[in-house]
Amino acid sequence: MRYAKKSLGQNFLVDKNIIKKITNLVEIKNKDIIEIGPGKASLTNEIIKNKPRSLSLIEKDNNLAERLRLRFLENKNIKIINQDFLDFDIKNLNKKKLIIFGNLPYNISSQIFVKILKLKKWPPNYTDLILMFQKELGEKILGEFQSKNYGRLSILSHYKLKTVKKFFVSANCFFPRPKVTSIVIHFKPKKQLSFKIKDLTKLEQVTNILFSNRRKMINKSINKILKKGDDKKINNLNLNSRPEELRPDIYYKIAEFIERG
Repeated sequence: MRYAKKSLGQNFLVDKNIIKKITNLVEIKNKDIIEIGPGKASLTNEIIKNKPRSLSLIEKDNNLAERLRLRFLENKNIKIINQDFLDFDIKNLNKKKLIIFGNLPYNISSQIFVKILKLKKWPPNYTDLILMFQKELGEKILGEFQSKNYGRLSILSHYKLKTVKKFFVSANCFFPRPKVTSIVIHFKPKKQLSFKIKDLTKLEQVTNILFSNRRKMINKSINKILKKGDDKKINNLNLNSRPEELRPDIYYKIAEFIERG
């Protein structure tokens, strides 16, 4: 049996009940599907049973990608892409109304998630985003204002996505068995955004700078973002607040203001 590579954060999902629970979240038949990190194809096989119109498998591991290629050689509806998803451009698939699945490697899952969020075309080409994260990270992504998990990732996430469903996955459902519990989250993109932030990198910068001193008031950190006096041009921005005390819309207003120059 081939062992997982720690360097790629590989933990293969093997529990058939969880696999079915994931694929049952959406209607797959006659849909275009992307799977990030298919690994040994446990989830892939269940997706295929549901008869998608097309299936694109994005696998960084060269050996696994070659095995997938040989395994699905005769299926013309399956495309194997041997590439790191962080280097992959979804636009290259030229598909609309995609469904994206991903049992993400723990070590780069936040980077993959932010890459998907930063797609400039909005609404995007995907209608559903079903991703598995380490539980701790997933809860930070879902964190509501005034909760302990509220922060940088939840502010980015809530700007563009709404959560449809979530459920936890025991470490016993994987091989090799990780040391942590996982969480599956089903997102849908918001069709209309409340603010006009063209490049999410601006919002990412704002949240990174302010949350780098999470327990301190923002009156000093804000100088790295805004010119003197500009804070008065943003409604309800209180410089005596700590980052966790600012509602998400304040961060969106700051990012919007910066973009306007």
